[in-house]
Amino acid sequence: MKVAVLGCGRWGSFLAWYANKLGHEVTLWGREASKHYQRLVDSRTNDYLILPQTIHITNKMVEAIQFAEIILIAISAQELRGFAKQLNTMGITNKSFVLCMKGLEMESGERLSQVLMEEIQSPVNVAIWVGPGHVQEFVQDIPNCMVIDSDDMNITKWIVDSFGSDTIRFYYGQDLLGNEIGAAAKNVIGIAAGMLDGLGYTSLKGALMARGTKEMARLVKAMGGSELTIYGLGHLGDYEATVFSRHSHNRRFGEAFVTKEPFGKLAEGAATVKALLQLSAKYNVELPICQAVDSVLSEGSDPKEQLIKLFMRPVKVEGI
Repeated sequence: MKVAVLGCGRWGSFLAWYANKLGHEVTLWGREASKHYQRLVDSRTNDYLILPQTIHITNKMVEAIQFAEIILIAISAQELRGFAKQLNTMGITNKSFVLCMKGLEMESGERLSQVLMEEIQSPVNVAIWVGPGHVQEFVQDIPNCMVIDSDDMNITKWIVDSFGSDTIRFYYGQDLLGNEIGAAAKNVIGIAAGMLDGLGYTSLKGALMARGTKEMARLVKAMGGSELTIYGLGHLGDYEATVFSRHSHNRRFGEAFVTKEPFGKLAEGAATVKALLQLSAKYNVELPICQAVDSVLSEGSDPKEQLIKLFMRPVKVEGI
């Protein structure tokens, strides 16, 4: 089928490469001023892969989406609202969009599917693609499992059938809210894990994972989703790729922050933590990990003091 990928960074370029490998006709869009786009145009390579000549690269969004049956979006979560307003001016009626990003809108606390649907007036299908995996491993055909979710099971199954392979096995999501919150929140857990690494407290990652899932399960339940979703691939299942992996931008960001080393790559968790604290207040659910991470990132609090206080506070009756 005809597939458009909007966004040509690490994940977007991989999605184009992967869809092409499956036999789809792929157009990859990037902003003309983007260094990622310019490098792909000049050499068809980046730090992770080589794009086959059969993938069409363009900086004209209309050209990318006009004939596409499925449109994969892989941009910064905080840019989605403005991006959706651009899409709304184009002929997108009845097209299917898959959000291949993990985040929440910092200003509103809204899920990305909500942001997209608020700005697009035409009837469209919206799904999400979340779960563990790194480009560096996928391009070597190292397999992993991921999740497709939407409010329409027929759309979910269609996307799974279109993109499943021996490299990526998909599961059918049945809780769009829970999977979006979980996928976004695991990046905040990743930052906290990186801070522990930077402080030499890697042994506390077990406590971090136990507490992180508990906190997010409570939030998802309060919001009307299933708390069990947090223990699936969208959140807990993604911890290995986020909390421990050398490839995780969020973990590396947290480590670099406490060791005061430069780190210039996108870490969505830094914005997501603000959104989660809004949801914490709105739904009256305590999120101590988010509070500790935000205190360090935004208020200049001492990371060692905040994290020790987080894990050494009195244990409550209901668990960690």
